[in-house]
Amino acid sequence: MAPGTASIKRILVTGGAGFLGSHLCDRLISQGHEVLCVDNFFTSSKSNVSHLLGHPRFELMRHDITFPLYVEVDEIYNLACPASPLHYQRDPVQTTKTNVHGAINMLGLAKRLRAKILQASTSEVYGDPQIHPQTEDYWGHVNPIGVRSCYDEGKRCAETLFFDYRRQHGLRIKVLRIFNTYGPRMRADDGRVVSNFILQALRGENLTIYGDGRQTRSFCYVDDLLEAMIRAMETPDAFTGPVNIGNPVEISMLELAQEILKRADSSSKLVFGPLPLDDPRQRCPDITLARHALSGWQPGTPLGAGLDRTIDYFRQTLVVGNSID
Repeated sequence: MAPGTASIKRILVTGGAGFLGSHLCDRLISQGHEVLCVDNFFTSSKSNVSHLLGHPRFELMRHDITFPLYVEVDEIYNLACPASPLHYQRDPVQTTKTNVHGAINMLGLAKRLRAKILQASTSEVYGDPQIHPQTEDYWGHVNPIGVRSCYDEGKRCAETLFFDYRRQHGLRIKVLRIFNTYGPRMRADDGRVVSNFILQALRGENLTIYGDGRQTRSFCYVDDLLEAMIRAMETPDAFTGPVNIGNPVEISMLELAQEILKRADSSSKLVFGPLPLDDPRQRCPDITLARHALSGWQPGTPLGAGLDRTIDYFRQTLVVGNSID
């Protein structure tokens, strides 16, 4: 059991049946905690947590956090929100509501229970950054009326609410700005570059690169992110964040496509399309604060190893003929 988790807690994970949330539920159950997984299944799948359904310390509840939730818990991880442009742009008003109304409801719950609460924020709060790499004191360069604004500004408003609840009500908060994360249980249709490239490679389809492929991202494997998330929750109350969580090693989209082709043993070709509106040119975290505040945390999974595990997951899913959702 990790340091600081000696006592069993009842922990709420919103968005708990999603990609990150389901892995977090696994980790918390393995540490001996009771987990209440709440999800409305807008972009997640019950199959992500089906292996936990019979577990005596796991409970699954269908619920939309834009409505109040009345439960008794010790800690809250607020992960609920569509996280890929394809999904959060499908219903942008609902995305904003999830970020803002959802944050208000979860903060209200935390206030009533005097529970510690963690917000899964995002690197998207930096927009198309004008400084590189991004540090937590950078205020960002965000289009407030663009097609990505429902997510970008929604997450920014959620951070505002978290810090105002701390200042006004003394809540114990943690805010993590999560950079690109990948791994098993990603949705096949989420429009994210790693899952897109892997599935196109495995199916023998052309890999679609937007723009000239020189735009860069940094990719953190899901296990490394979860370790940071749990360490952040266990930090002293004086530490609130926001804190960047991600991998500071950059790679261009062209290099990523070539790496996936090699590891998937695929003969697919590369094709190029127009760059989406407001798509950032580069995104990379400065994780100096995370290293200092989270007991020396840093990503430990090399990109190649993480890609191999993710490719294996999608390959197995394709072989058995299941839909990935």
